Amino acid sequence: MIVRSSGTQPIAIEQDVVLARQTTRKLATECGMRLIDLTKLVTAVSELARNTMVYGGGGDMDWQVLDDSTRVGLRLTFRDEGPGIADLKLAMTDGWTSGGGLGLGLTGAKRLVDEFELDTAPGEGTRITITRWT
Repeated sequence: MIVRSSGTQPIAIEQDVVLARQTTRKLATECGMRLIDLTKLVTAVSELARNTMVYGGGGDMDWQVLDDSTRVGLRLTFRDEGPGIADLKLAMTDGWTSGGGLGLGLTGAKRLVDEFELDTAPGEGTRITITRWT
């Protein structure tokens, strides 16, 4: 797999959440992503960027445009050094929300992408990587 391009978008304030969505929309369009797939990805980014800011105390969205010779994809990693997710099972329960977000929760974001990886531990922050392919 080839990484065509990569970068980092800080997420510390509300405007950064907007910029993360705009960056994702631009990159997904450049990848040739269909509108429905782009919309799903941007919706997941809204949830994860907001979680990074609100619950993680801020962090970064790292992005990579991928090419595996049969398709192009966009991989986004949201990382923070916040408190981590204390009850991962609860956080991954459909319909559960801690309030204040879009109400999608992590499970909603997971359903909107092709690949979803979550790494967290109390006191060690959270790292969520999502990928959407064309």
